[in-house]
Amino acid sequence: MDYDGLGLKAGLEIHQQLDTKRKLFCNCPTELKNSSESTYEICRHLQVAESELGEIDKAALEESQVKRCFIYKGYDTTCLVENDEEPPGPLNPDAIDIALEIALLLGMTPVDEIHTMRKIVIDGSNTSGFQRTSFVASGGKISMGETIIHIDTLCLEEEAAQKISEDNQGVVYSLDRLGIPLVEITTSPEAKTPDQVCSIAKWIGMILRSTGKVKRGIGTIRQDINVSIAKGARIEMKGVQTLGMIEEIIEREVLRQVNLLNIRDELRDRGFKKTVGEIVDVSNLFDNIQSSIIKKPLKKDVVLAVKLPSFRGLVGREIQPGRRFFDELSDKLKRFSRGTFHTDDLPNVIGDAQIAKIRKKIGACSSDCLVLMVDEESRARYALNLAIQRANDALEGIPEETRRALPDGNSTYMRPLPGAARMYPETDVLPVQISGERLAKIKSSLPELTSERKGRYIREYGLNEDLAELIACSERSALFESIMSLGATPTLVVRTLTATLSELDKEGIPVQHLNDDHFIEVFEMVSANKMAKEGIPEVLRILANKPSKTASIASSELGLENMGKEDIEKLIIQVIEFKKGLIKERGPDALKPLMGLVMKRARGKVDGKLVSKILKEKIEEFMEV
Repeated sequence: MDYDGLGLKAGLEIHQQLDTKRKLFCNCPTELKNSSESTYEICRHLQVAESELGEIDKAALEESQVKRCFIYKGYDTTCLVENDEEPPGPLNPDAIDIALEIALLLGMTPVDEIHTMRKIVIDGSNTSGFQRTSFVASGGKISMGETIIHIDTLCLEEEAAQKISEDNQGVVYSLDRLGIPLVEITTSPEAKTPDQVCSIAKWIGMILRSTGKVKRGIGTIRQDINVSIAKGARIEMKGVQTLGMIEEIIEREVLRQVNLLNIRDELRDRGFKKTVGEIVDVSNLFDNIQSSIIKKPLKKDVVLAVKLPSFRGLVGREIQPGRRFFDELSDKLKRFSRGTFHTDDLPNVIGDAQIAKIRKKIGACSSDCLVLMVDEESRARYALNLAIQRANDALEGIPEETRRALPDGNSTYMRPLPGAARMYPETDVLPVQISGERLAKIKSSLPELTSERKGRYIREYGLNEDLAELIACSERSALFESIMSLGATPTLVVRTLTATLSELDKEGIPVQHLNDDHFIEVFEMVSANKMAKEGIPEVLRILANKPSKTASIASSELGLENMGKEDIEKLIIQVIEFKKGLIKERGPDALKPLMGLVMKRARGKVDGKLVSKILKEKIEEFMEV
């Protein structure tokens, strides 16, 4: 796509959980529990409230129309603050220090005093009906070649509750995640291409990881993307979990906006004047209908219909791969109604004759599209009014809204864009002054950036770029440097701390029980030739299951003490004698299979390079006889 010609502008909101021991407003630990282990449940029904200026936020108002019960699972690690039955405590000072450190690394200017605000959120993700957020810093920037991307704000926030399940009756949340400290970093919408947005996200992610004070793993960092084109509208894409999806999501959002603008132009050409017919009850036309799709709900529900003038053929038009304009309607409607149909598809459900009867009853002509709702009457009527609103919006082009990113790169409607009415002061949390001494102390100990660390590892240890980046971004980079002081082989250490641990973890080995002392002792033994490097995985497997043991004891139990050169030669001679027919047949090419036999018998007691050297010599001696 010609992004420059389309006038693409994009910005980022990055949410990163901080690795503190305690939550933001209470002393509960920041650990996640298995929801099946909950010790209590509470139920809430949230209502929308006016701001201090007497305004109601439109996003909160729409959310309040979805009448649901919110059930929260609590644990022995949660308290009355998460339950919204006790006022919050002071801001976690450790979380403030981490937020300030990140701000300084981003070249931002911290505020003199941190004030906490309430942000109205009534989707159930917070028991109180609002999220607490504190403005910490502003004024940073990133240089992307000739382009400067400004970092507008950094806020310190409480993480939302984790959604476990949802149905038409309500939503179940887990309270273990609620209140974990996180930072929200917002950039100006100055990126011009999808790959530039991805580069910005990677750069900010590198800064966050450089602190060594942020949580790692799926769900601990999320990217929201603000996207617009010149003739389109600002869209906030929520919940982008991986960097690899950023470009695809932006590309598909631009495609969606281009196609919606094309539909707008065609509606104008057809003479659509933003007038939609009234909602009509057509239930009696379905008394004898044979379609199982519609017949079953009619036992307790009604069928309401509305005509969308001049929309025939447009409702079924594709706007993203696998998504049509009808999805723009149904994304809103399905939250309020259990059955939605339209006449671009209905012939496959009830037939042309039945459609003709409906058209006649509601006064629709052949160029109109009909939308039908099957549900309890008040819900169906409210949902159809949303469809009418969205159809009218189509004449303007693209409504500003918040959308949820889908795994395939498409997106679905969530709510209107929130406005200023959703924010108001938090009266239960005192302001926190940021002294010059506090900032000076943080500045004096800013961490080395992982990009700089990677370059140093390449220079000092001779690692290639891939391995250097792998260990520089790892939470075990400090351990790597400690082990390197023992004279260990750099590539062996990196692969042990990354690939080997990953393989053991996949096997179900509790690698989280391994501590730094375990690794240091293992590499001390390898460096002193007390154990072959091939025995490292087996020793780590024992230590993970029995952390109280030492590497020396584990190695002894496995019989992994290094074999002497004489013992290696004896073993090799035995293998050669046993496989002399193979050597006569394949000559030097017998080295590889014989190597496998020797290493299998040695079981990690020997260094592979030494075995290869001696085995090659012995094969040559055998062939000369």
